[in-house]
Amino acid sequence: MKIKTIGIVMIILGIIMLLYTSFNYVTTEKVVDIGPIQINKEVNHPIKWSPAIGIVLAVGGIALIVVSNKKEA
Repeated sequence: MKIKTIGIVMIILGIIMLLYTSFNYVTTEKVVDIGPIQINKEVNHPIKWSPAIGIVLAVGGIALIVVSNKKEA
């Protein structure tokens, strides 16, 4: 039963990674700190991946489900 669950999770992650091929997160860095005066800068950090990774995850999940079904039969 665990193999089938892992396969389903892999399929869902693969589909999500196909739909969203990147995301950004923003951090705040202190540029100047002179007594009560502070100047901050927001920095974007993009994280990108290939859609092929999503395809591999989805196909691997399908393979796990097929293998788990053959073991049960």
